[in-house]
Amino acid sequence: MNPITFLTLILGLVLLVVGAEFLVKGASKIAAVLSISPLIIGLTIVAYGTSAPEMSVSIMSTFSSQSDIAVGNVVGSNICNILLVLGLSSIVAPLVVTKQIIRSDVPIMIGVSLLLLMFSLDGQITRVDGIILFIGGIVYTLSLIYQSSKQGAEQDEFADEYGFSGDVTPQLWIKNIIFVIGGSILLIFGSRLLVKSAVEIAQGFRVSELLIGLTIVALGTSLPELATSVVASFRGERDIAVGNVLGSNIFNILAVLGIAGTISPSGIGVSQTVIRFDILVAIAVAFACLPIFYSGKRIDRLEGSLFLFYYLAYNCFLILKSLNHPSLALYSSIMLYGVIPLTIVFLIGAAILEKRAEKKRKKAS
Repeated sequence: MNPITFLTLILGLVLLVVGAEFLVKGASKIAAVLSISPLIIGLTIVAYGTSAPEMSVSIMSTFSSQSDIAVGNVVGSNICNILLVLGLSSIVAPLVVTKQIIRSDVPIMIGVSLLLLMFSLDGQITRVDGIILFIGGIVYTLSLIYQSSKQGAEQDEFADEYGFSGDVTPQLWIKNIIFVIGGSILLIFGSRLLVKSAVEIAQGFRVSELLIGLTIVALGTSLPELATSVVASFRGERDIAVGNVLGSNIFNILAVLGIAGTISPSGIGVSQTVIRFDILVAIAVAFACLPIFYSGKRIDRLEGSLFLFYYLAYNCFLILKSLNHPSLALYSSIMLYGVIPLTIVFLIGAAILEKRAEKKRKKAS
């Protein structure tokens, strides 16, 4: 394997980390200046900026007749965003989850995931499907902007939280816009370098395009979300960390696949493997967010570790399946009949306990 490929991989990672720092810094300052909730910033500016790699990869893959990479990239990235990004971010620092996320954004993420499954059942995302998804993305964005205008958050609250003080000058605007744009550009270039080198490494081992899309490309294009959310978590801007992931997942389906499907002459082909397994995993992961987010209104380190475990388990399954390994049947049985049911019981139990605790708190008050 060419050593330059590995150097390119490292350079891509460096650009991602630096770009994430710039993007979070600029976006949080803009939130303070505009008195916009950091959650809304995370769901829009940051989420769309970190989804740019998925957009470029899916569009390029569509025109290159690599539909497995186009769809696998989005589905795998959505799985990665929840399990890996939120998992690591919550281990860095437990993430507080707002009522808006539980009542609105998680149900929307579940809804668009189910919509993707419905559109994929005929084996492709047609141009009509793409247009519907794209319109949904526009409506979702406009609803967030409207919601932000109705919140009426106080300037001082965000100024204190993000260290903003003094008059709003043109220099301040220019500086933070440069941070956002420059950070997004670094994220895009970093992810492109990383994806290109990672695909070359994977092709050297002769694995399928679908596996590349679901694992290496999905991880590569999710690294902006990972870097941004982890950096935001370190900086204490946890609304951005959570909002970035949920907004990115919704944007990936509505805008990324919507635009790719709209501009593709023959639509985007969706393999039966993705329909019967990977999209279902993405839906299950989206549903799992409800009890985890509801329990304590936060994602603690234990729940983050659970997310990470399932991310590793999912990728382990994909690798065993691609190798037709004889232990695949045993592994699948253990996960399906042992680990997953125990996890479901744990999540339901945690949600019930939280409900009872909430009732006690209301009675006490």
